[in-house]
Amino acid sequence: MTGDTADMLDARAAFQGAGHFAPIAAALARALDAGSHADAHPSGGGTGPGRTVLEIGAGTGYYLAGVLDAHPDLLGIALDVAKPAARRAARAHPRSAAVLADAWRGLPIRDGALTAVLSVFAPRNPAEVARVLAPSGRFVVVTPTARHLGELVGPLGMVGVDPDKDRRLADSLAATFTRAEHTLVEFRMTLTRTDVINVVAMGPSAFHGTPADDPRIAALPDVTEVTASVTVSTYLPTPSSSRRDP
Repeated sequence: MTGDTADMLDARAAFQGAGHFAPIAAALARALDAGSHADAHPSGGGTGPGRTVLEIGAGTGYYLAGVLDAHPDLLGIALDVAKPAARRAARAHPRSAAVLADAWRGLPIRDGALTAVLSVFAPRNPAEVARVLAPSGRFVVVTPTARHLGELVGPLGMVGVDPDKDRRLADSLAATFTRAEHTLVEFRMTLTRTDVINVVAMGPSAFHGTPADDPRIAALPDVTEVTASVTVSTYLPTPSSSRRDP
């Protein structure tokens, strides 16, 4: 198994902790507002499996923790393929637990057990997500647009976003899900040079060098205005895809 390194997670925790992506976390929590009570436990109360949210590729657990803060009736599971991430995410919120697993090899969750599944800048396994969601569950996906971090991508040689990413996402989910909501979340961030180092070090560009030693970052001004731009899409499982065939 592969995944984020401990250094990448440290950088991500520092960047998230500074609040730069707080509007994304808030939009993700709002995306669950309509569905957080839709799938109550069959007994009509308690916090049964139908009130549980799973985040795939949870990393630090930052986004899952934000959802749990906004929805006190929910429990959370943070799933990640990297051991350092699972360890960190296990401490992200008192109502969450962490699981070390590769989503592409299957989700260790029983059929129809979840109120929602979250995927924030992370890979997805649509068939498995459809299997573990309750019939009225919600799959919320956050993906960057081509404008995301655009002021840094060119000057720093960062890995860019495919302009066709949104269409490819919709196509990949079309067989198992119907898109119910699609929201653009775009805002400006004021980043110090340390923030820039962290945002480079927490993503795939970190595999191409050590950001702290990059002369291109040293050449930036003390403060840089940078665009954050993502889409928050909510998908509902089609009736035929919510369970595996027996």
